[in-house]
Amino acid sequence: MNKSRIIPSLLYNDAEKAIEWLCDAFGFDESFIYQSEDGKIAHAELTYKGSMIMLGSAKSVSPFSKLIRQPQDSDGFETQSPYVIIDEKDIEGHYNNAKLHDAKIAIEFKTESYGGKSYSCYDPEGHLWCFGSYDPWEVISK
Repeated sequence: MNKSRIIPSLLYNDAEKAIEWLCDAFGFDESFIYQSEDGKIAHAELTYKGSMIMLGSAKSVSPFSKLIRQPQDSDGFETQSPYVIIDEKDIEGHYNNAKLHDAKIAIEFKTESYGGKSYSCYDPEGHLWCFGSYDPWEVISK
């Protein structure tokens, strides 16, 4: 298996609820969840077709959580956003499923001039997610 060497990490105020929503709305699978002694999600790993994100509770007292601010603490702005590659045949269904789960659409579903289709949306806690069928790995491998 090819392992990605860059894994987006996010914090959520309600990490348990976020994990459930990310799995239902975006198709992630729970891979590993570690709860701290106080019951918070200290570390979780979710996978999607061989890729991974990590997340945890914003209310933990870890050194990492002290460096991160939530979208509601920055007027809804993000300084980064995960881009998830969705198979061309699945991208429109992925978009419709995200909408079905009340994802707030930031950039509507569209065909990109450089290839592929994409959309961007916010999860319930305001993190910006970008999804597209454009695969930059295919471009550089040609």
